[in-house]
Amino acid sequence: MSKKQCPWCVGDALYEKYHDLEWGVPVYDDKTLFEFLILESFQAGLSWITILKKREHFRKAFDHFEVEKVAHYSEEKIQELLQNPGIIRNKLKVRSAVSNAQAFIEIQKEYGSFSKFIWNYVNHKAIQNKVEDYTTAPPTTPLSEKMSKDLKKRGFKFVGPTVIYAYMQAVGMVNDHEVSCFRHQEVQVS
Repeated sequence: MSKKQCPWCVGDALYEKYHDLEWGVPVYDDKTLFEFLILESFQAGLSWITILKKREHFRKAFDHFEVEKVAHYSEEKIQELLQNPGIIRNKLKVRSAVSNAQAFIEIQKEYGSFSKFIWNYVNHKAIQNKVEDYTTAPPTTPLSEKMSKDLKKRGFKFVGPTVIYAYMQAVGMVNDHEVSCFRHQEVQVS
């Protein structure tokens, strides 16, 4: 008998793997936090599965999300990215990846790590929601709105409250697995 999963991932092997192994698991590593920040910003206006299917292309195109490299991309590199069919070739999003890398580094300098900065919003402990039906989970929260405003003040782009809430879910700052999902309890103890 298979384990019950959140319904949004069922039926697609890539989605199910992401759900079972990554989504909602607390992430404290700056490199992974940066990767998710960039991927979530590219996802704005698109479906997450679109980004997930292109994830390996993004990793290769963006130097495996080495923040120092991305922060120093030249105009030539930006133009190269805009010609890359493996990623989302949106000019504003590509350029924002570079400026977001620069802002990310500034936070690392100020706080010692981006992780310390971002996890401070939840007092360094994941919010454990009790989602009964994923379709009723909010797309934003007052906290994601505050984080979004703060990040925008620091120069980040494509970090609206919906993008930031999806980011919080992805990096485990909030556990929005349905309570009936086998991962809900597992993520609470990870």
